[in-house]
Amino acid sequence: MAERSRPSGDDEPEEPAPGDTQPIPGPGDTQPVAVDEVAALRSRLEALEAENTRLRSAAPPTVVVAAPPRRRRPGRATAAVVLIVVAALLAPVAVVAVWAKGLAEDTDRYLATVAPLADDPQIQSAVTNRLTNAIVDAVNLQDLAQTATGAVSDLGLPPRLSAAVLALQGPLVDAATTFIRKGVDRVVTSDAFSTAWEQANRAAHEQIVAVMRGDPDAIASIDSQGTLTVDLTPVIEQVKAALSNAGFTIVDRIPTINASFPLAQSADLVRLQNAYRMLDVLGTWLPWLVIALLAGGVMLSQNKSRALVVAGLTLAGAMLVLGLALTIGRSVYANSLPPEVQRPDAAVVVYDQVVSLLRITLRSAFVLGVVVAAVAFVSGRSASAVALRSGYTRSAAWVRGAGERRGVTTGPVGEWLGEQRVLLRVVVAVGAGLALVLGTPLTPGYVLGVAIVAIVLLLLLSLLARPPASDDGVSAA
Repeated sequence: MAERSRPSGDDEPEEPAPGDTQPIPGPGDTQPVAVDEVAALRSRLEALEAENTRLRSAAPPTVVVAAPPRRRRPGRATAAVVLIVVAALLAPVAVVAVWAKGLAEDTDRYLATVAPLADDPQIQSAVTNRLTNAIVDAVNLQDLAQTATGAVSDLGLPPRLSAAVLALQGPLVDAATTFIRKGVDRVVTSDAFSTAWEQANRAAHEQIVAVMRGDPDAIASIDSQGTLTVDLTPVIEQVKAALSNAGFTIVDRIPTINASFPLAQSADLVRLQNAYRMLDVLGTWLPWLVIALLAGGVMLSQNKSRALVVAGLTLAGAMLVLGLALTIGRSVYANSLPPEVQRPDAAVVVYDQVVSLLRITLRSAFVLGVVVAAVAFVSGRSASAVALRSGYTRSAAWVRGAGERRGVTTGPVGEWLGEQRVLLRVVVAVGAGLALVLGTPLTPGYVLGVAIVAIVLLLLLSLLARPPASDDGVSAA
């Protein structure tokens, strides 16, 4: 290779021409390397150093420290189990206490329970029989027929005709009884009976607390056998007026007839009367005690999400047991009716109607327990729950990204939602809890509706919230 001449007095070497080689010092390496390769290596090294500097400034290195293993505390676990079990045992008692307290104190709730009985055909038939018998006994049709036929036979009629007149006593009683029954049935099956029934029950409920305290002036009363009755004297007066207008004027001479209709018969009513004050206390405070026990069991547990799942399922199971007890109690009640009850079918209808609101309450508690268990499971740390949340997060991010690529974005509002997402989730949860606590009466549909609204709000919040820019950069890296 030809030597290039250097200007005299210049100490700086000339840049090597393309294609020239120069030695690169290195241990054991004295081979010549092309100048182009040296420049490429230098530019690549500079690029790597710049990238390294950028990465260090953008995201400082994180040191992953393994969490220390959790210390098992058997005492806390045992206490949590005990609290949840005790709450499960008290939950049915609390539901029954709230139901009984509502019947005793809430007039609208009481009327919602007993008012539909006036439109039930079996109850109408039973009331018709009771009122008909009361009027027939008051009129004393048997004596009237005997007196009338005897007076006719004493008019000097031929023996055969006199015997025929005397034989009319039974048909006259039957005809009069049928006439009275038809008049009673017209009143009982009319709107007037529904109005009178509701008025009678309203008057009875206004004094229901006096009944529980044993006030002898109460319209409704509980006798020593535990039979709760309602006064039907106003209905009797309406029937008498209808019969008199129809031509059966003999009823005008009947004095006031006192008739009543039994709503329920059970020795438990006597015990309920004797323990009214305890009922008031239990109906007010026992539900809160059950909630406190469940919350305490969850807080003492190390795996709180799993404990919340157990608490919800325990509450639902307790309501299933209460529902089974009501079904068995229906059969026991029907089989234990005294012989003087003429219409056991009507008594069973009354039982079903009286416990109808209790069934609604226990179904609401069952739905609430299932909803709590489902929410706790989804928010837990199990592999399936984490996979479910991750799948929704990816889907929401994809939908959000697709919208932004098409110019649809939540902008600053979405960024604010992303910054305040924890606070907003707490607000939604607290709002759902207040809706359940303040909503009266609770129904399964109401509980499920509150849960669905809360879940939809949380899903929309997760979809509309935009993560901060730093989060996007770290995720991309």
